Amino acid sequence: MLRKIISGGQSGAEKAALDTAIKFNLAHGGSLIFGKKSGQDSFSEVYQLNDIDIENCSKKIEQNIIDSDATLIISHGVLIGLSLMTQKIASRLNKSWCHIDLMEMDEFEGAVILHDFINSNEIEVLNVAGSNTSQDPFIYRSVKSIIETFIYMELMESSPEELRADDIILFQRKPEVICTTVDDAIKFLAESMHLRTRSVIANSFENQIGSLYFSLSDTIKVKLGLDSGNKKLLESCRNESKEFVELDTKNDDKLNVKTNYVLGVDVMDIEDAAMVILKALRQFLQKDHVLRVIK
Repeated sequence: MLRKIISGGQSGAEKAALDTAIKFNLAHGGSLIFGKKSGQDSFSEVYQLNDIDIENCSKKIEQNIIDSDATLIISHGVLIGLSLMTQKIASRLNKSWCHIDLMEMDEFEGAVILHDFINSNEIEVLNVAGSNTSQDPFIYRSVKSIIETFIYMELMESSPEELRADDIILFQRKPEVICTTVDDAIKFLAESMHLRTRSVIANSFENQIGSLYFSLSDTIKVKLGLDSGNKKLLESCRNESKEFVELDTKNDDKLNVKTNYVLGVDVMDIEDAAMVILKALRQFLQKDHVLRVIK
């Protein structure tokens, strides 16, 4: 099962892969292909990338291939530049690689191929490469869509059974409230959801955020009016996603707190906004809904 995504941090395919890992609380990292740029020292910190002391770009590409079980390369059309170099290095090192050409298939087909590639090869650490935004302005959204769909395929049969059905099944597809901030949104959700649902969210592990998201994202989008054009809430989510926050995580019976990046995205959409709200809701509920062992 996939547990970590790494890349070289270039704009486009590589950044999309890291952003998706952050969104779903997957481990992420890699070696920064071009190193820190002036005024962007926080980039490697946000994305947990290593800025290794090597000037040769091909050596950094090679390091990411070595540090992973296999490499995924995504493009619209034939491979060129660093993407082609990545393929050649992976072949030379006899490491598994998969090229998804979106000129020959759609994003869903790409996700199916990725699902088969990862499971057939028992991949736990995946290196992602591909076109950058200067070559292909559409690659970011495509890569994000492919990886998100793959994650959905992996989780589609693992939705938490404890969630109340009336919290995830909508009988009316219209907003119940128009909140304008993330704080207002999570307070409304906390008050409107059943205790059992709140407890499941609060007591979930960090790596279970995907299952919760695919069960509750539609509810969040509809009830809060995100899919009806609630631009103020979308903007609040965008601002929230750029900040470092304290996230509660559980290790066995202990409750730990660590700093994490909420969500890194080039363009915030309502799907991303729903995840920002869900993560904030989980953090909010963990203050008083976590089941602790009394000794």
